[in-house]
Amino acid sequence: MTRVIAKRRILRVREAARTHRVDSLAAEEPLEIRLNGRPLTVTMRTPGDDFDLACGFLVSEGVVGSAEEIDTIRYCAGATADGGNTYNVLDVRLAAGVPVPTASLERNFYTTSSCGVCGKASLDAVRTVARWEVDADPLALRAEVVSALPDRLRADQRVFERTGGLHAAGLFTADGEPLCVREDVGRHNAVDKLVGWAVRENRLPLRSTVMVVSGRASFELVQKALMAGVPALAAVSAPSSLAVELAEASGLTLVGFVRGSSMNVYAGEHRLRGER
Repeated sequence: MTRVIAKRRILRVREAARTHRVDSLAAEEPLEIRLNGRPLTVTMRTPGDDFDLACGFLVSEGVVGSAEEIDTIRYCAGATADGGNTYNVLDVRLAAGVPVPTASLERNFYTTSSCGVCGKASLDAVRTVARWEVDADPLALRAEVVSALPDRLRADQRVFERTGGLHAAGLFTADGEPLCVREDVGRHNAVDKLVGWAVRENRLPLRSTVMVVSGRASFELVQKALMAGVPALAAVSAPSSLAVELAEASGLTLVGFVRGSSMNVYAGEHRLRGER
C-alpha cells in the first residue's frame, strides 16, 4: 500500500549550524477516480481514506447522495516496478438504476471555482442540485464551543504533528464532540474524505452538525458542506466573497477567523449564542 508519510534526508540550517537529518513529509500522489469504468477526474491527494475521498467527491458533484446508490468501489490494477499495485486508480460502480451524469464525465464540473462560470450561475447550480435544505436546521451553537473547535481539530491531526504539511476537516456535534476528522494535502480532499465517511456510515444528511476546516473557507468548501446537508461551517482563516454569498443564500452559518476567543460570523448569526 502507499504511505501517508515519506522520509527524506535533508540539510537543516539553523543560523551557523548545519546538520543532516531525516525529515517526515506528507505523501502526495495522484488518484484517478473512474465512474462505471470511465475516467472521471484525477486529484493529487495524501494516500489513505481513498474510498471516502471518492464517495465524498461524488456527493459534492451531485452524483450520489447515499451509500445505497453505490454498488462497489475497488482499486484498479496498476502495476509497479516490482509487480505490485500502485493503489492510485479507483473505479466506482453505481447501483442499478442510478443515472450516470454525462456532464460530469465530460468534466463540466460546476464545483470548480476556476471553471469560468459566473458567480450567479454557480449559486444557481448549487441550489438546483443540492438534495437537502439547511436553512431550517435547528442547530444552535455556543460561542465558546465554536472557539474551541480549531484546537480540537488540531488535536486529532496525527499526520500533521509529524509533517506540518496537511490540511484538515472535522465534523463536530453542537456540543463540540468530534464525529470524524480527515487530513489531506488538499483542503478540498480533506472535506471530501469527511463527507465520504458520512456516506459510508449512512449519516447523510449531516443535520445539526458543524464542519471545521483548518484553512480558509472558499466557495467550494461551503458548497461541499451544503451538498452534505451541513448547516454550519467554521474556518480558521478567511472566507471568500462568493462563499459568503452562497452561505447567505442557502441559510448556512459561516464563521471565519476562529482564533482563541474571537471569530467573525459572516452568515447565519442566528445560530450562534453567547456563553451560558
